[in-house]
Amino acid sequence: MPTLIKIGNLKIQIFADDHNPPHFHVVTPDYEALIRISNFEVMTGNIDRRTLAAAIEWASDNKRILEDEWKRLNS
Repeated sequence: MPTLIKIGNLKIQIFADDHNPPHFHVVTPDYEALIRISNFEVMTGNIDRRTLAAAIEWASDNKRILEDEWKRLNS
């Protein structure tokens, strides 16, 4: 499960051989959520607003990286 980036205690990860739709995991010591890459919708899990905002800000600036990493790990 490659960690793409750490922002403080927040990790953004994509797992190999994971289920569709393409998504990334946002993990902190207190929260974990799955976020759809296409529209940054929370698919499942719990996450506070501030952590979600930080994750989505990074993800929106790096959507191509997320898409490419998903394809690399899940083709």
